[in-house]
Amino acid sequence: MKKVLFVCLGNICRSPLAEALFRKHVEENNLLDKFDCDSCGTAAYHIGAPPDERSVANALENGLAYTHSGRKLTKQDFEEFDYIIAMDDENLSNIQHVNFNNHPHIYKMRKFDMEGLNQDVPDPYYGGAQGFQDVFDILDRATLHLLKEIPTSI
Repeated sequence: MKKVLFVCLGNICRSPLAEALFRKHVEENNLLDKFDCDSCGTAAYHIGAPPDERSVANALENGLAYTHSGRKLTKQDFEEFDYIIAMDDENLSNIQHVNFNNHPHIYKMRKFDMEGLNQDVPDPYYGGAQGFQDVFDILDRATLHLLKEIPTSI
């Protein structure tokens, strides 16, 4: 089973949504026995907190319900997860700074988004409703392409 970890700063907007969208794509492609996923943040701002209510509301408008409890990236994550996916350059740098065991599969989320190749997934936290929709659309595309690129054979 391949394990994928999605990472943003506080783990209340982008990374839990990426986790939920990836899980949706896994289910739709009947690959539940091949993948597991989680999300976390590089900062400890929202440990134990639910996802941002605006992100959850936007996801519901798009037909996706999800829950999550915020947590911070740990040393164990580098051992447990096969792929670690950062939402932006800042979090990618934060992850690489604490890459305890030279993890070989750390990528930026939009490496898998042909419409914004290698750009950041923008943080919608300080913006309006359109920002949450834009992030939903970006992550929906990128998580589907990520799923297609990860080999499922052992």
